[in-house]
Amino acid sequence: MDKQKILSEIAEIIRQVVEQPDLQICMQTMAENVEEWDSFNHINIVVAVEARFGVSFHTAEIEELQNVSDLVGLVWKKTNV
Repeated sequence: MDKQKILSEIAEIIRQVVEQPDLQICMQTMAENVEEWDSFNHINIVVAVEARFGVSFHTAEIEELQNVSDLVGLVWKKTNV
């Protein structure tokens, strides 16, 4: 799966979790730029991404995520092993 497809699916997950169907998500999007993306929703996003892509993240990996690009890259790495 290519990174653009992963981004598209992660963006849809984020929109659903924060309940903003029209939210624009790009690789540079950060949690701090989305009002409803708090720590609780961050966990919900991570769990939904893990379920959707059939991957598991270590706590250290989650803590290193700075933006959507980092999350896309992590999913890509884990699904293209």
